[in-house]
Amino acid sequence: MDLQLRDKNVLITGGSKGIGKAIAKVFVDECANVTITARDLDFLEQAKSELGGKVSIYQADLTNAEERELMIHTFIEQNRSIDVLINNAGGSNGGKVMETGMDLFYQAMELNYFSAVHLSKLAVEHMKNQSSGSIINITSVYGRESGGKVTYNNAKSALISFTKSLADEVIPYGIRVNSVAPGSILHETGNWIRRMNENPEEIKEFVKRDIPAGRFGTPEEIANVAAFLASEKAFWIVGASINVDGGQSKMNF
Repeated sequence: MDLQLRDKNVLITGGSKGIGKAIAKVFVDECANVTITARDLDFLEQAKSELGGKVSIYQADLTNAEERELMIHTFIEQNRSIDVLINNAGGSNGGKVMETGMDLFYQAMELNYFSAVHLSKLAVEHMKNQSSGSIINITSVYGRESGGKVTYNNAKSALISFTKSLADEVIPYGIRVNSVAPGSILHETGNWIRRMNENPEEIKEFVKRDIPAGRFGTPEEIANVAAFLASEKAFWIVGASINVDGGQSKMNF
């Protein structure tokens, strides 16, 4: 399917590996102009060589507000507009509530939530000028129900709520905001592959018990949904949080 994303200017945070890199690959295949960002320059350069197409890289620490502002400024300077922003950068830390220091709660919110909020606000200022744009926040099914580490869950839950608030505010300007909530995704640099290597029988039982589809999801399955949401074919989807989880979520909606 041609999603009519050719020559769209796309910025993907956390785009050097895993889900972010898979999202970048789909947009490259759609002939978009793709910029991926991450903290590690080696991973960025490796991803660029693997992706091919029109890919630029930008090294930044997205927990730093000044670096976020400079990144958007540089992106606009180089591309003249921003059509799609994918807020994918994130990570988990800590453990149980009473075992996790407040510094880790703040760090988790800065990386998973505040970076996406700030970048979205910066992007909207430019998208308003062109009366179009799409912002997609990569969240988690654990932002919608219990499970996973508390710092991560809190941040992703906040991001889902933010998505709906911003979506309703900016759709009159032709800007669509949505989120994709992945379930358990297996990729080469993620936590699940490490845990599988450490305790394969425990992970096998987890999959059998908790994922009705009977397997982990793939980064590509998240990427395909993100690309569709960014396209005009999804124009009437506004403020949605879409589970992509093989039935893993226990919610009825």
